[in-house]
Amino acid sequence: MGYRHSKEDILEGALRAVSDDGLSRLSFGRLARRLGISDRVIVYYFPSKDELIGEVLARLGHRLQATLAPTLTAPVDDHRQLVAKVWPLVAHVDADPVFGLFFEAAGLAAAGVQPYADLAPQLMQGWIDWAAGGLCGTPAHRRAEAAAAIAALDGLLLLRQLAGADTANRAARRIVAR
Repeated sequence: MGYRHSKEDILEGALRAVSDDGLSRLSFGRLARRLGISDRVIVYYFPSKDELIGEVLARLGHRLQATLAPTLTAPVDDHRQLVAKVWPLVAHVDADPVFGLFFEAAGLAAAGVQPYADLAPQLMQGWIDWAAGGLCGTPAHRRAEAAAAIAALDGLLLLRQLAGADTANRAARRIVAR
């Protein structure tokens, strides 16, 4: 007799759970009840909650990068151009829940909560590496411009979460203006 749920099923269920309830409320017991399975089945695939959270955050990041990939068809010269290309896609109501989870993870990391304190810097480095791939220039230039683009985008996205879309859009226009 095989398992009723695969690792992929459980991970998808965890993604839906964090979308509905947030990262801080994710637990084996709560996820097991949601999926109608024993928490031991979850532990079989994810031996620790840290592992489950890590895979959830990684999957969210990969999905977002896949969504944004079409905007980076040709490399740009600097962070302002990168922000100008990416902002219209990330500044959308459909992306708000994903970035809400990202900021929840960042807040938990800033408060020293594990595994977020270990995972968030890795996620950030992954975003900088990803953004550097959409820029021209030397590796050092691409990395510096990527960090500036991510800083601007994260600031704009946080502003969007807290002050609203109009305020963030006005700020974005100022950032990308020369």
